[in-house]
Amino acid sequence: MGAPGAWAQEKSGTKAGFVLPRGSARILLIRPTIKVGAQSTGGMFEPNADWTAQARDNIAAALAVAQTRLGNQVIVVDEPVGATAQALAEYRALFSVLADSVMRYQFFPGNRLPSKKRKGVFDWTMGPGVAEIARGTGADYALFLFNEDQYGSTGRKVLQVFAAMAYVSVKSGEHTGMAGLVDLHSGDLVWLNADMAMGGDVRTRAGATKRVAQLLEDFPGSAAPAVATAK
Repeated sequence: MGAPGAWAQEKSGTKAGFVLPRGSARILLIRPTIKVGAQSTGGMFEPNADWTAQARDNIAAALAVAQTRLGNQVIVVDEPVGATAQALAEYRALFSVLADSVMRYQFFPGNRLPSKKRKGVFDWTMGPGVAEIARGTGADYALFLFNEDQYGSTGRKVLQVFAAMAYVSVKSGEHTGMAGLVDLHSGDLVWLNADMAMGGDVRTRAGATKRVAQLLEDFPGSAAPAVATAK
């Protein structure tokens, strides 16, 4: 995912009036979308299966600990099969697109849509059909997570050095994380935390723990703030 040249300070948003008291809801934890690879000399994403597998295991372990501090009952179910699996895949993809749109057109002031300029407006939705993915679970909300890491290749780092000599800015590596809570009754996105410059190397246990803490920072109703240290 590309980014505007100067990113905003805003990294989170909550739907107006939304409050999630502790112990009041059941939250379905959706298996995170995790992509890890290299950033080529030309800036293209090159997936790395081994890095992605490491990140999945590490983030899963970190989430198992972090979810106990979210202040409400977290439901984890087996991955579905058939039509339900297809629907879940589509909503995972929709979440990443929606969250990216929020970052671009609300969190970044220079791109802010006219309808999003009024203070306190946070009005985004996945549509009521999202309830399909939680059928039979009794869940009130779904927690989606997206993580993409592009580690700068040797060629990209060399390009960055030469570009700097010519006073041209070239970024080596991108680390994007997005966590969003969706109301399964309305389909509304009620909370989002998103950053295109996240810390923690998800290929390590310690790095993944840091990343998950950043993703869930200020989660509504948290029993304890999941505050990460500086990047």
